[in-house]
Amino acid sequence: MLDSFYEKLTGYANSSVPVVIICIAVMLLAGFLGTRITKRLKLPNVTAYILVGIVLGPYCLDLVPEEVAGGMDFISDIALAFIAFSVGEYFRFSTLKKNGGKVVVITLFEALTASVLVFILCFFLLRLGLAFSIILAALASATAPASTLMTIRQTKAHGDFVDTLFSVVALDDVVGLLAYSVAVSVALATLGNGFSAGDVLLPIAWNVMMIAIGVGFGFILKFLMAKRSTDNRLIVSVAFLFALCGVGAAVNVSPLLACMAMGTVYINVSGDDKLFKQLNYFSPPILLLFFVKSGIGFDLKSLVGGGSLGSVPLIVIGILYFVVRLVGKYGGAFVGCAITKKDKRVRNYLGMALAPQAGVAIGLAALGARVLGGETGVMLETIVLSSSILYELVGPALAKLSLYLSCSYGERAAALEAETAQDGDVPAKPPTKEEEVASLKQQLQNIQKQLSVKEYARSPEEEAFLEATQPPDSEEISTGSEYNRKKFINKR
Repeated sequence: MLDSFYEKLTGYANSSVPVVIICIAVMLLAGFLGTRITKRLKLPNVTAYILVGIVLGPYCLDLVPEEVAGGMDFISDIALAFIAFSVGEYFRFSTLKKNGGKVVVITLFEALTASVLVFILCFFLLRLGLAFSIILAALASATAPASTLMTIRQTKAHGDFVDTLFSVVALDDVVGLLAYSVAVSVALATLGNGFSAGDVLLPIAWNVMMIAIGVGFGFILKFLMAKRSTDNRLIVSVAFLFALCGVGAAVNVSPLLACMAMGTVYINVSGDDKLFKQLNYFSPPILLLFFVKSGIGFDLKSLVGGGSLGSVPLIVIGILYFVVRLVGKYGGAFVGCAITKKDKRVRNYLGMALAPQAGVAIGLAALGARVLGGETGVMLETIVLSSSILYELVGPALAKLSLYLSCSYGERAAALEAETAQDGDVPAKPPTKEEEVASLKQQLQNIQKQLSVKEYARSPEEEAFLEATQPPDSEEISTGSEYNRKKFINKR
């Protein structure tokens, strides 16, 4: 029914533009309405967006045509660009000097533990072949920052747990890209194409080039942001992010690292966090479309349609991959935090916030599918995409739970801050101006009380001064103070 309506609308307008605009409006409104439900269930907004996408997709209401959803692939790159730039704000050099080594250790443990466990599962237990197993294992290390970032924004969480989580998620994709480059070279060698140093070095070279461009853009952005209006600051920063997306798409490389580098350089050379806040107000509709589109792309048919790799059904591989990766992420983060002696709230719950997987993993899966080729490549992409949807459904809830249990937001965070301030672990918040004025008044009143009990003769000047410092609580006191002030002046 809707297909015929869209066809008539396209024919009437001689263009597909009305259909695209209507579909975007439907996605935005449906995503908003979905959050009204998840809000009552105390679930993050990301969960609503994914579920709405599935409902709008081809296996439920089919409200968004396939050609429209397929033409919105650029939304993923743009959303990743905004997310990565925002994450760059948390890479302040002053903070990295204190915790940089700990973050590296935690990241290596959580990323590589997940990869090792997935490889053991696929190669030794399921016997799926070395090429398939090593590429899927490399993809297991990647973590999606988008849903975690949105959950943190929604809850307004803060503290050591959040700082550590941001740093780990950002470095996690660096480890994932390096692991993927090595895995692809090994896979090509086992498939008979021979080992080539270029297969390893070329992806690394492209990413290094993108990082260098991002660093340069960060310095240029700092120069251009000086004395600009709010509107122009937004225009210039969005233009730079789009430019990085375009360059990355041209060389088939994710813009994640480049945008992260630009954000890191900008915050460190300018110290200006207002630009990040301004972009945070601009990005929610883009992130909503990104997650809704991910839900629309959920290919349920290929997952449960009876496909298999070797003698193992595809759905079994997907479920085991889903579970084993979660175990690896949690266990690796726990061990890494224990080695670096992080607080128990970080150690016990950090791994729960590392579940989401999308964006970079989906993009790398598409590249890995081309390397494997044929049905095996299609199955690799199906497993990663399907599990990514499940991770995006479960991940935000786990992330919000980890933020709650680690006392990173709400009443638990306030209670923890009060407790640590009382114990002397962290300094108390500085008083406000009103509190300072009230404190000074109280000190003056206490001094006056102490002076009044001392028995010695006061001069008229002292009497006048004490009267003048009394608060004007009534008209009578005010009048008396004025009288004493005049008397004091006359005597002078």
